[in-house]
Amino acid sequence: MPKILRGYIDAAYSIVDDFDTAQESVETMKSTQLTLPEAKAFAAAALTLKYDDIEKAPISSAQALSSRRRVDEREDLWSTFNRVQENVIKGGQRGRSVSGRRVSTRPVKSIDNNIKLNKALWVLANQMGALKN
Repeated sequence: MPKILRGYIDAAYSIVDDFDTAQESVETMKSTQLTLPEAKAFAAAALTLKYDDIEKAPISSAQALSSRRRVDEREDLWSTFNRVQENVIKGGQRGRSVSGRRVSTRPVKSIDNNIKLNKALWVLANQMGALKN
């Protein structure tokens, strides 16, 4: 079997093996309720992941928590994760730069940065779920 084909097969099996673990994490997140201070801490950490320094973020943690859809308005960890992930990665929120100028947050367009940020948010959500349970 060609080496490259073997790599694809191994990657497919790895994804299938990780699916059950990911599904368990999602169920745990859905059953984990967050208080507003906990949700704001999650959002602040997410903003720090993108902007390196919370003071440089053009939006507040409350803005990062804002919902674009009614279905995401729940107070569980899964909904919080989804809201923050979408707001941080898709951008489009109005805020202020460090200098006070009005700006709109930019989407994460780099595939590498998108993957890195998504992985970090996933780890953050899983760790918060572990702390709460």
